[in-house]
Amino acid sequence: MIPNWLLWAREVQAAAQTGLTFAANPYEIERYTALQELAARMMAEAAGEDYGVVLSAFSGQKGYATPKVDVRAALFRDNEVLLVSETADGGRWTLPGGWADVNSSPSDNAIREMREEAGFVVKTTKLVGVWDRDKRGHAVPYPFHIYKLFFLCEFADYSEKSNLETGEPQWFAVDKLPELSLDRTQPWHIERLYAHYRDPALPAEFD
Repeated sequence: MIPNWLLWAREVQAAAQTGLTFAANPYEIERYTALQELAARMMAEAAGEDYGVVLSAFSGQKGYATPKVDVRAALFRDNEVLLVSETADGGRWTLPGGWADVNSSPSDNAIREMREEAGFVVKTTKLVGVWDRDKRGHAVPYPFHIYKLFFLCEFADYSEKSNLETGEPQWFAVDKLPELSLDRTQPWHIERLYAHYRDPALPAEFD
């Protein structure tokens, strides 16, 4: 369950961000700026975070407020899945992926993340799931609303790994997974992806 304070703070922030985008006079700008500061205070106090850090994150958001998009790529080899370790999360493991880049399609983002983080050239074969992070058991709250897209991939070639935020990729049996970076990848993600790998006729999943 997502706590109400987080939902409310996000809604206030979204209203302030969108309002600042379309504000036409100094009085409107002043009111929406105050609303953004209120959202930052709400979130900082409830989450035990530094107010300045939260306000900076909120202030950096421009334009009409929409959910953020996290794209993940899955590559299987028989009953094994390819994972990379996250330096920022104590070396815990995850499917290659991250925030979607502007001017890059969802599948292109998945291909890029696999190449940069794991050194594998792949082609995407199926969109398995579009899941709302808030509805799918992520215990750690996040200040922004997130959609997570998961693609099945097929190996094509090897490439030079270029992302320094992840360690060397490794193959793991799907029934013997290492400690995962749960904010990025959860065991049920891999379970569903593996089910689609074994049965490509399964329909894509959402929400």
